[in-house]
Amino acid sequence: MKYYLIVGEASGDLHASHLMRSLQQEDPEAQFRFFGGDLMSAVGGIRVRHYKELAYMGFIPVLMHLPTIFRNLKFCKQDITQWRPDAVILVDYPGFNLKIAKYLHKERIKAQKASSLQGRAGVGFPQIYYYISPKIWAWKEWRIRNIKRDIDQLFSILPFEVDFFEHKHHYPIHYVGNPTAHEVREFRKKAYSSLLTGEGSFSAVAMKAAEPSGGGAPLIALLAGSRKQEIKDNLPAMIEAATPYASDYQLVVAGAPSIDEEYYAPFIEGKPVTLVMNKTYELLSQATAALVTSGTATLETALFEVPQAVCYKTPVPRLIRFAFNHIIKCRYISLVNLIADREVVPELLADRFSVENIRNELRRLLPGHDARTAMLFDYRIVQKKLGGDIAPDNAARLMVHYLRCPKG
Repeated sequence: MKYYLIVGEASGDLHASHLMRSLQQEDPEAQFRFFGGDLMSAVGGIRVRHYKELAYMGFIPVLMHLPTIFRNLKFCKQDITQWRPDAVILVDYPGFNLKIAKYLHKERIKAQKASSLQGRAGVGFPQIYYYISPKIWAWKEWRIRNIKRDIDQLFSILPFEVDFFEHKHHYPIHYVGNPTAHEVREFRKKAYSSLLTGEGSFSAVAMKAAEPSGGGAPLIALLAGSRKQEIKDNLPAMIEAATPYASDYQLVVAGAPSIDEEYYAPFIEGKPVTLVMNKTYELLSQATAALVTSGTATLETALFEVPQAVCYKTPVPRLIRFAFNHIIKCRYISLVNLIADREVVPELLADRFSVENIRNELRRLLPGHDARTAMLFDYRIVQKKLGGDIAPDNAARLMVHYLRCPKG
């Protein structure tokens, strides 16, 4: 069967690449065409757009790139229509993907009406699957109407979403497990195996660049986000907050795969930090503590059992705090706290974002402090709630089943 996947950022590229491999196991004849990245390309199929051509964040960047966004939307619709896949798999990235789903739903209705008028039994049209469901529980909850109307099957990777979609909105979904949890488990198994066979470790191999600051020193990881605006907003404060610890720890910035190395230069020049590109898991596997911008990275850090503080600078911080307290539907911004349903990691958001606050929280995360011990204990709650299922395998099994038996 033919699968058309749409991904808009680096994390989606990772998760979609694993889903594609699982689909190949369930459907040996699987063909892929996609908007995606290098990891998906390594699996196979035809990449028609790189996700870097889609990833715009914030009102101004989106406004400036509206012509490009509209061109990509138009091209994507035409490409799907011409290729005629059996399934279109939307991966996160709701601003773009929900528009594609709306278009496909309308085209399906038009085709069904035309088929009925012409006296034919029906017209084949792709099933619309959503893998990694839109986070409408946090913002734009009204999108549930679009999801109910346009999506055939929704696959969730966060356990608390089941209650939100099924109990609150009466829309059945599939919780398939969490792919990040599986990816971290697999990485840690391989890393442990490498240590046993003497193939080296991150400290000895990937941290060559950090030797000037003392190759054997413990690490503090700085994960400032996967988008340029996030890095610009958060990294300078993270570095300033962590600098007093540079005599005892290596301060290592995790370079995001979607960002060119040169972009980091102005932020780290003359600072006691090292940049390591595309080695986030290796870094977290060795880190003592971390400063992290919200997103999947907060969950990854927890799964590597690294104490962390979440840092997120916003414009008009007092207004954002008011919105967070009175308008935004969720209590937390980090996946760790959302899954645990309580504050496990401190969230330095909006008016709580300052160099002094970040530095104070970082101190509490280092060995010898009770806050570190408590956080490591609470991480076990998060791991238990996520479960041990292999998300891409479960999702692929269900997708192929519904393609072969559309009525379930």
